Amino acid sequence: MKTDAFALRHLGPRESDLQHMFQTIGVKDMDQLLYETFPDGIRLKNDLQLDPALTEYEYLTHIQQLGAQNKVFKSYIGLGYHPAIVPPVIQRNIFENPGWYTAYTPYQAEIAQGRLEALLNYQTTVIELTGMEIANASLLDESTAAAEAMALLFDVRTRDQKKNNANKFFVSEEILPQTLSVLETRSTPIGIELVVGNHETFDFSEDFFGAILQYPGKHGQVYDYAGFIHTAKSKEIKVAVAADILSLVKLTAPGELGADVVVGTTQRFGIPMGFGGPHAAFFATKEEYKRSMPGRIIGVSQDVNGNRALRMALQTREQHIKREKATSNICTAQVLLAVMAGMYAVYHGPKGLQYIADKVHASAVTTANALAKLGINQINTAFFDTITVKADAAKVKAVAENNEVNFYYSDNDTISISFNETTSLNDINQIVAIFAEVLGKETVTVTTLDTAIHIQEKLVRTSTFLQHDVFNSHHSETALMRYIKKLERKDLALNHSMISLGSCTMKLNAAAEMLPLSMANWNSIHPFAPVNQTTGYLTMLKKLEEQLNVVTGFAGTSLQPNSGAQGEYAGLMAIRAYHISRGEGHRNVCLIPSSAHGTNPASAAMAGMDIIVTKTTPEGNIDVEDLRAKAIQHKDNLSCLMVTYPSTHGVYESSIIEITKLIHENGGQVYMDGANMNAQVGLTNPATIGADVCHLNLHKTFAIPHGGGGPGVGPICVAPHLVPFLPTNPVIATGGDQAISAISAAPYGSALVCLISYGYITMLGAEGLKQATQFAILNANYMKARLEQHYPILYTGECGRAAHEMIVDCRSFKQNGIEVTDIAKRLMDYGFHAPTVSFPVAGTLMIEPTESENLGELDRFCDAMISIRKEIENATADDTNNVLKNAPHTLAMLTADRWDFPYSREKAAYPLEYIAENKFWPSVRRVDDAYGDRNLVCSCAPIEAYMEH
Repeated sequence: MKTDAFALRHLGPRESDLQHMFQTIGVKDMDQLLYETFPDGIRLKNDLQLDPALTEYEYLTHIQQLGAQNKVFKSYIGLGYHPAIVPPVIQRNIFENPGWYTAYTPYQAEIAQGRLEALLNYQTTVIELTGMEIANASLLDESTAAAEAMALLFDVRTRDQKKNNANKFFVSEEILPQTLSVLETRSTPIGIELVVGNHETFDFSEDFFGAILQYPGKHGQVYDYAGFIHTAKSKEIKVAVAADILSLVKLTAPGELGADVVVGTTQRFGIPMGFGGPHAAFFATKEEYKRSMPGRIIGVSQDVNGNRALRMALQTREQHIKREKATSNICTAQVLLAVMAGMYAVYHGPKGLQYIADKVHASAVTTANALAKLGINQINTAFFDTITVKADAAKVKAVAENNEVNFYYSDNDTISISFNETTSLNDINQIVAIFAEVLGKETVTVTTLDTAIHIQEKLVRTSTFLQHDVFNSHHSETALMRYIKKLERKDLALNHSMISLGSCTMKLNAAAEMLPLSMANWNSIHPFAPVNQTTGYLTMLKKLEEQLNVVTGFAGTSLQPNSGAQGEYAGLMAIRAYHISRGEGHRNVCLIPSSAHGTNPASAAMAGMDIIVTKTTPEGNIDVEDLRAKAIQHKDNLSCLMVTYPSTHGVYESSIIEITKLIHENGGQVYMDGANMNAQVGLTNPATIGADVCHLNLHKTFAIPHGGGGPGVGPICVAPHLVPFLPTNPVIATGGDQAISAISAAPYGSALVCLISYGYITMLGAEGLKQATQFAILNANYMKARLEQHYPILYTGECGRAAHEMIVDCRSFKQNGIEVTDIAKRLMDYGFHAPTVSFPVAGTLMIEPTESENLGELDRFCDAMISIRKEIENATADDTNNVLKNAPHTLAMLTADRWDFPYSREKAAYPLEYIAENKFWPSVRRVDDAYGDRNLVCSCAPIEAYMEH
């Protein structure tokens, strides 16, 4: 046994387990299983051409050497990214803690109360600093949040009869350059005309529905937008404000100025720059827009006993339900980063945040005053953290970089300097000395910070914020450590037991993959740092792109999309650009099977496409004849087909090559949704099945952890003819020679977590990657063989095999009065998170074990499901007081003096012997979703203030 082989540690089943598993399935070996599972015509004939696998030790040595090629300069570039101090107590107990980073999206609220509380803290922070009424639990980055604000205002304009046909959106020229690029990308397909200009001279005409302002402006100037917003309101034009979260500690909240939407990033709240991400964007608005608001909202509700309980509110807003009627395709948020940012606010509290903001402002003021003594003119009349000076940019850049310092050079004689919480007196003196050297003058030495305020008096914040106890109770490390642990104990994550979510792929996130994220030479790089300072990053990212090209069989990759849904959108926009380049811009029909992920039609709608839904057969496969008819019917305007492979039903459809050929024959392109790519790697690939573009969920197939709902990364890989259209960035050029404008804010999206996927592929190598796919198929079919004796399995392949996941049909249990939700809640008592509930078929569970789970864990889960099946048999339709209907059972129930249930406490809490060794207790009973939606509370205000009257 090669104990230093990473595959040995990543893959769950042991060599000694395989014969038992094969025997249970009814095959003699892996070859027979694959033969009976996998269509022969799409199998790869050769192994993936990848470098030999590295051991964990070799990889960590390699990544340290590669990281040493990055130059970590002092960064004063700004533009939405700033050095931030990650409090060590948060870094160790959240960022580096699998109890937080391996949790799933909190759809099962009873076992996610800790994460939900952390997100409620985050929402409260955003609501109170922005002065708005409601906030979501994070978006992907500031620029895409701004695009979501534009889309929301475009959506709600129809409520105003005068604005029904208005299609112009004003963008202040003070907007961040990357945000303007994303707005350009998102506006064109849906018919919005951007008008970029000076907000002070803007002509408010009737064909504008909205506007967006930057607060402070991109070069640091603080404008008083109250007059602009007032005039806009009088013309029934709604206004979004992109705001710096730390500045709002000192500046009047945008909500107090009359803003309709406020967006930005919380990166400054203790999140490393990481060459662009991941960072949690914030989105806050008025309560009247709550049903048009993108993303997830955490709300306060109650459980069946009336106790306070949290859950995701208003889920009917979500894109997977709205489908082609969606105005957003937001799926992955940035939950782990939002949790960290919220905890940063908890740790520092209002006084701590005030101290940090005061120090940042004082650093800017002090430096401006010192530079003035050298004769350097500062041109911002009011500023928070960024000063802009006039000097010879080329000379300053040469001296600054020689001193390992980066400023932002907007033109030949304009330099912006953005200060941050890490800035010290020594740093200020270094900055002043750089300019003195350029001028050939004696430097000015600073010994104390100037406390003068360079903000208009009427814009200095007077309103209080973060007065709730949670922000005023945990300011010592001991207190915060215990608070974090208290919340962690309420969450079931992958470090406790298997999370067998179909279509979500909760696989091992190996420690060796995660360690580099804490290394300063990886996490402290600004995304717009000069390229000669980022050699390590660019080498790693280029290598990862090459690895993904090999895996997919494609020719080019863009790592920019920072979620799977964004990858869908990016792929469709590349197809759109390709058609336009050929003079076929009229091709806008997108065919989507009815079984597709909800993000597929939502992404197509955002890309301006007409969506035609095609049928599926009773066996769950694409109805090829219906597809053929619709492809021929729309051949003159056919843009693409969106297809998931293996199918959303967990089956390798043997007709896939016929399907892709049919689309090409009728002038269309094939977009492959990469949600199930972990059932392809090393055995087949998108190019082989005939696709033209696919996105890859790096947070699924390639081991980036879910983090409770994000970070996610959704790069697109494309065939040669689509390479020219890969997206660019306005500050650091990326993409092809006919690149579409930006999809995300940063050039390489959430670059920091790409290290995880790079490590995963580099340590597994070609053979390990193929084994991972084989073992995913093996584990799924082993569980199917055990469970199909007790539960109907809804869809299988032609030989009766599943792919990497299966659908368990629970609909017949309604005759016993049992719903699929009851099974999901009862699994919590057995120590498991439920599989995917009612997707893609209502009343079912979709189970995906992944290759990382060992035989013992597979058996424990199967034993739990079989035990529950026996409990279902004992239930009757008129009995609502049984062990399933009352699940989950909390410790409070079990230790109460009274026990008013017709079964024992032991049956409730310890139905199988293994549970006693490692019992997980749900912290609340079943949550009342309807109550929470009737009484929407999404901040830390006491629920009594919102009770029904």
